[in-house]
Amino acid sequence: MPRRPTHPLAEAVSARNSPSVSKPALKPDSKPAAMPTLPPSPDAPTALLGNLTPSQFMHHYWQKKPLLIRQAIPGVQAPLSRDELFELADQDEVEARLITHFRNKWQLEHGPFAPDELPSLKQRAWTLLVQGVDLHDDRARALLDRFRFVPDARLDDLMISYASDRGGVGPHFDSYDVFLLQVKGKRRWRISAQKDLTLQAGLPLKVLQNFEPEEEWVLEPGDMLYLPPHIAHDGIAEGECMTCSIGFRAPSASELTAQFLYHLAERGESAGKTSALYSDPKQPAVERPAELPAALVERVGAILARIRWNEQDIASFLGTYLSEPKPSVVFDPPQRPLNEARFAGEASKTGLRLDRKTNLLYDRRFFFVNGEEIAWNGARKWLFDFANQRCMSAKRFVTLSHDSSVTALLHEWYCAGWIQVGELA
Repeated sequence: MPRRPTHPLAEAVSARNSPSVSKPALKPDSKPAAMPTLPPSPDAPTALLGNLTPSQFMHHYWQKKPLLIRQAIPGVQAPLSRDELFELADQDEVEARLITHFRNKWQLEHGPFAPDELPSLKQRAWTLLVQGVDLHDDRARALLDRFRFVPDARLDDLMISYASDRGGVGPHFDSYDVFLLQVKGKRRWRISAQKDLTLQAGLPLKVLQNFEPEEEWVLEPGDMLYLPPHIAHDGIAEGECMTCSIGFRAPSASELTAQFLYHLAERGESAGKTSALYSDPKQPAVERPAELPAALVERVGAILARIRWNEQDIASFLGTYLSEPKPSVVFDPPQRPLNEARFAGEASKTGLRLDRKTNLLYDRRFFFVNGEEIAWNGARKWLFDFANQRCMSAKRFVTLSHDSSVTALLHEWYCAGWIQVGELA
C-alpha cells in the first residue's frame, strides 16, 4: 500500500456534517428531474457541495484540489436504468465506447452497440461509456443543470459509465475538471497528484504507466468526488455499478487560436469585405522552381500583420464557438408546427422552455444561440432570464408577446426545434 501523505490530497466532507459552514444545508430534493434549473445562490450552502456554498467551492477547490463529498445527493437515482442506457448505446447519433480488460489486455470498441454485442452481465471487467446523455434524456439534463454554478460556457456534458464487477478504464488523468457521482452500486476510487503522467505505449486508451495512488475511498450511491485537471485517478467497480461524470470544456490554446482566426476570416466575408487575391506582378522567371520565393514570404507576412481584433471580436467568437452544438447533435422540429398565432396562444397558457440540446449564452451586446449571434435591444432583455432559467413562464410570455418581433423570433426558434412549448417540470 502507498504511504498516506501527512496532509490528505483530497479533503472529505459530508452533506450531513460539514465543519466548513455553520449554516444548515439546503434540503435536497428526492426527485432530481424536478429540481429547478437555476443553481443555488452563490452564497447559499448546498448539500451538493457538502454544505459549502458554490462561492466557497469555486474559491477553495475549483481547479485547485480534489474534494470528496459524502451524500452529495441523498437517495439519488440513476438518470437512466441499465436497460435504458444499453438502448441508448445502440443509437447511431450517440457516442458510446466499450472498454474491456479481459485476460489482462485492454481493448476499446466504438459504438453503436446492439444488445447482443455487449458482454454478458456475468462477465467481469468491462465498462460501457455513453457520452452526452443529457442531449438525449431530460432526466440526465436535469442532473447536469445542478452544476450550473459553473458558467454554461464551461459546462460540457454528462457521461454515464456502466461497469460490471471489477470494471474500469485503467488509471488515467483528464485535462478538464470532473465531478464523479455514484448513482448505483459501489466504486473504489484511488487518486494521486503525481507528476509522472507517462502513458503506457501501444494501448488503445490512455493508461498511466506508473500509477502511485495516495488516497483511496469507496463511493456509494449519492457520494461524489470532484477532481481538478491532471489528478491521476483509477475507479474500479465493486459489483455492478453506474457512475455519472459531469465534465467541463477545456479547449487547448492551439484549438482556440485556429478557431478564432477562422472566425475572423468568416466574419470578414460575411460583412462583405472583399479580400484581394494574392498577386505578384513583379515575379521574375526562376531557375529553381521548387524554391519558396522570398518575396512571397514577405508579402504574406505583410497581409497577416494587418489582422486586427478587439474585445468584442473575442466575445463574439467565444459566444458563437461555445454555443455551437456538437457535430452529432440534431434538433427535432415539431412534426406539425403551430403557426405564429397558435404558438403564441399555447405559450401564453403553458410557457416555454429551451430544448435540452439548446445552448443559449449572452454578453453585454449579443445573444448566442446554437452558434448564431443575435444583437439585443431593450425589448429583448428578457432573454437574460430565459437563458439563465432555461424556461419562460406563461405570464412572462404574455407580457413580452406585445412585441411582435419577440414573438416572431421565438416562433422561429420553435420551428427549428430549439425551444418547446411548456415550462420545465
